[in-house]
Amino acid sequence: MTNPEAEQPDTATEPMSDADVAATQRLEQAVRAAEQALIEFEIAVETFRIEVDNFSRLHHQRLGPMYSRLDELDAQIAEAVAARTGDPEDVRRAQEARGLVMPMPQVEELFFGWMDSAGMPPEATAMLTEQPVQPPPRVRPSEEARRLYRDLARRAHPDLADGDDERRRRGDFIVRVNAAYAAGDEAVLRELAAEWAAGPEAPERRAGRSEELYARLEWLAERKEMLSAMAAELEASAIGAMIKMAPEDPDTLLEEIAEQLLAQVAEKEARLAELVK
Repeated sequence: MTNPEAEQPDTATEPMSDADVAATQRLEQAVRAAEQALIEFEIAVETFRIEVDNFSRLHHQRLGPMYSRLDELDAQIAEAVAARTGDPEDVRRAQEARGLVMPMPQVEELFFGWMDSAGMPPEATAMLTEQPVQPPPRVRPSEEARRLYRDLARRAHPDLADGDDERRRRGDFIVRVNAAYAAGDEAVLRELAAEWAAGPEAPERRAGRSEELYARLEWLAERKEMLSAMAAELEASAIGAMIKMAPEDPDTLLEEIAEQLLAQVAEKEARLAELVK
């Protein structure tokens, strides 16, 4: 007696048709293209995030004392006016102006007002951990640092990993790359490039099943949406808007603002001198 099951084709091991293979290859190409596009977008967002962070720190470091001086001059001018007129409204304005002056400016200037996510100035943290205190030298890292960073991000990005272990290895490495890039340290970036080149080769990407590839595309789309929201938040911030005013050379914007503040300080000092004659 013939076994009916033996006459059925073995679909579990049946090779895919040429059409199925072609469709899977097209889907694999779409995934790879989406991955590369996402990495390029992440590079752009991370670069802008670092510029915003560096601009914020340098803005406070270089211009913070000028803002404090302007607040102090405003308070002194208001107090001089109140002393002359004795008007209750002028006295109230003087009290309000004095209340806006930052207390203990010497502590603010000592640590430059920089705060990390834990509320501790990074300079203070560095001192406590015996690490060197090194403010960013500029808003935007040099062209060479940017080139090294982009190359490393494209080669070592965790999104290119095929397994959890490889993703963790890449993630830990990219954290070091981001830190070196934020500091504009070309030497460290070159060392990291050499380290990555000498490391284990990435495993061959095998073509996955259609369901896996579709799931991957969906994850990439979600990641892109999250990054878009992050980019929009950065651009909408006060510092982000300032950088957009000088997209080619944001460092020069700090110098321009400093000149404007110095002019305001000189004007207020002259007015105060007139009032206290």
